[in-house]
Amino acid sequence: MQNVDLFFLLLGAVLVLAMHAGFAFLELGTVRHKNQVNALSKILTDFAISAIAYFFVGYWIAYGQNFFHMGAVLAEDHGYNLMRCFFLLTFAAAIPAIVSGGIAERAKMRPQAIATLLLVALIYPFYEGMIWNGNYGVQTWLESTFGASFHDFAGSVVVHAMGGWIALAAVILLGARHGRYKKDGRVSAHPPSSIPFLALGSWILIVGWFGFNVMSAQRVEAISGLVAINSLMAMVGGTLAANFMGKNDPGFLHNGPLAGLVAICAGSDIVHPIGALLIGGVAGALFVYLFTYTQNKLKVDDVLGVWPLHGVCGAFGGIAAGIFGQEMLGGLGGVSLMSQIIGTGLGIAIALVGGFVVYGILKATLGIRLSQEDEYRGADLSIHKISANSEESMF
Repeated sequence: MQNVDLFFLLLGAVLVLAMHAGFAFLELGTVRHKNQVNALSKILTDFAISAIAYFFVGYWIAYGQNFFHMGAVLAEDHGYNLMRCFFLLTFAAAIPAIVSGGIAERAKMRPQAIATLLLVALIYPFYEGMIWNGNYGVQTWLESTFGASFHDFAGSVVVHAMGGWIALAAVILLGARHGRYKKDGRVSAHPPSSIPFLALGSWILIVGWFGFNVMSAQRVEAISGLVAINSLMAMVGGTLAANFMGKNDPGFLHNGPLAGLVAICAGSDIVHPIGALLIGGVAGALFVYLFTYTQNKLKVDDVLGVWPLHGVCGAFGGIAAGIFGQEMLGGLGGVSLMSQIIGTGLGIAIALVGGFVVYGILKATLGIRLSQEDEYRGADLSIHKISANSEESMF
C-alpha cells in the first residue's frame, strides 16, 4: 500500500509541476510580445529557486522535518516523506508564479529571485504549517471556540489567496507600467500578445488542477470522487459566468475556469456539486468585475489580474466552504463559518505583511523595477538580450 501511495503522490506532483507550464504560457500570452521570453524565464527560474528554498527551509518550518539525515533514514517508508515534500513544494512554487503575473513587464529579474527565495522559505510555510500542520495552536483554538478548525482542503487560501495578496503588495510597490495611465485619466490598452498561448496556458492549468485538488488527499485511501466532480463543476461554472460577464472576451473566458478552480479548492471535499457550481459561477463573475474595476477605477496595474483571480477568489473560496459545506445546504458538515472567516482573514494579513516587508526591503535596497528605457525596449532585450523571434534578436 505504501508503494501505491507513493505512486499516487508522484502523479499528483507531476500534474502540479505541469501547471507551472500553464502559468508560463498564460503569462506569455497575456504580456506584450517584447516580454514573452522574460515570462517564460521567470517561471522556470522561480520554480528552481522555490524547490531549493522549500526543500532546505520551508518544509522544515511548515512540518518540522528536514532532510539532513543519512540515506537510510531518508529512504524509510520508501521515501514517502521525500515524495510528500516534492508534492508540496509544487504548491509552494505557485506563490512566485502567481506574483509573476501581477508584476510582469517591468520587474527586475534578480530582486524577484531573492523575493521568491524569502517568500517560499519563510512567509508561505509559516501560514502553511499553521493551517495544514496545526502549528502555533491556531487550529486548536478555532476548533475549541467555534466547533471546527479552519478547513482548506487544497489551498484556496493557503496557496492562492496567499499568492494573490502578496502579489497585490508587490504590484503597489512596483507601480504601473509607463504609459498605462494617462494624465487626463485615460487608460492605455495593452492587449494580449497571443490569445492561443493564453488559452494553452489556461488549459494546462485546468488539467493539472485535478492533480492539485484530488491528490491533495495525499493517500489513495483518502481519495474522493466528490473532489473531482466538484472541481469540474466549479470550473465550468467559472467559465460560463466569466464568458457572460466578459461579453465573450477570450481573456476573461479563459481565466473564468481558473477563478472557479481557485475558489473550490478549500471546500472541494465537503460541498455538494450544485454548491460547487454556484461557487465557481460567483468566482468567475467576481474575477471579471474586479479585474475591470482594479485596472480602470483603482488604476492598480496588475497585469494578469492575479489579485482578483487568486487573492479575492481564493478568499471567497475559503469563506464559501463555511457556507456551502453546511449540511443544510447539502454539504458534509464539520465546518464553521466563523473559523473560515478568521482563517481566511489571517491568511490575507500574513500575505500582505509578508509581501510589503519583502518587496519593500528589496525596493529600498536593490530596486525592483526596470528603468523606463529598459521597460520601453522590453524585458526580453533588456534582460535576456534576445527576443521571442530570432529575426528580431539583438546580436
